[in-house]
Amino acid sequence: MWLQLLLLLVGFVALVWSADKFLSGAASTAVNFGIPKIVIGLTIVALGTSAPEIIVATFAALDGNHLLAVGNALGSNIANIGLVLGITAIITPLAFSRNVRRKELPWLIGATVLTLALLFDRDLSLGDGLILLFGLGIIMWQLFLSAKDPDAENNALQDELDEIPELNIGKSVGWFVVGLAVLLLSAQILVYSATNIAAMFGVSDLIIGLTIIAIGTSLPELAATVGSALKGHPEIAIGNVVGSNILNILAVLAVPALLGGVQIDYVALWRDAGMMTALTMMLALFAYGINSRAVITRFEGGVMLAAWIGYNLLLIQQS
Repeated sequence: MWLQLLLLLVGFVALVWSADKFLSGAASTAVNFGIPKIVIGLTIVALGTSAPEIIVATFAALDGNHLLAVGNALGSNIANIGLVLGITAIITPLAFSRNVRRKELPWLIGATVLTLALLFDRDLSLGDGLILLFGLGIIMWQLFLSAKDPDAENNALQDELDEIPELNIGKSVGWFVVGLAVLLLSAQILVYSATNIAAMFGVSDLIIGLTIIAIGTSLPELAATVGSALKGHPEIAIGNVVGSNILNILAVLAVPALLGGVQIDYVALWRDAGMMTALTMMLALFAYGINSRAVITRFEGGVMLAAWIGYNLLLIQQS
């Protein structure tokens, strides 16, 4: 057990480190080859931030642990809203930007509703995976169009682009290769240890994906979100989480569907997908309905965190 827990910890640390180096190396390499920053932002930066979840889901599905991949996608969305935004809002109230309210949050709501519709027959198939990827393509195209807007320099994407490190071609390619190699290895270690821990405790791969894996892959999001809020950019904090959740649904959840498909039981549909939907709707309520200002207050952050804690206690009790 201690060996598996140590492997799990090593896997998480290596995953976070390698994802950052992989993203920096890939983005810097693209800059060195003269690729426009807007293209880099909409591909490498946007998808690269969800690289840990995508790689973990891929290895889990290839190993036959499709439910671990599903749990990672759903659990990460639940943790991003309940844990990440909840804690950050308690530290400092979070204001919604106009861009998040008008574009990104409606996209998240639409992606969530689409996911519920695809999961309703409890069969996540190849066709469902293609539909999810098609939805991702539409959103990426909309992002490309909106990035040409005069206000584009004020959105979170531009802030991400400004943080691309300036590296020479040798260093950028080197970090890209090293980051990718460690990312692949750490994801495999993570899936291996998580699967063994699930077997030792007699719980399903889905529960491990919803809890340990989801929390671990959400920790970088927590650090980035709290950091953005403390630096006086709360609108970026919410935008990061909303964008991450969109990718978790449309990209990460598509992985097990494309790699053989998976059967979902009623519990996963109503408890887990239902909780993800409930928290997403709560976020929308805070953005559009409760306050005269579009702000997540400290109290509302406490409500979101309490909902996440209650959900995880339910998972522990049922498992």
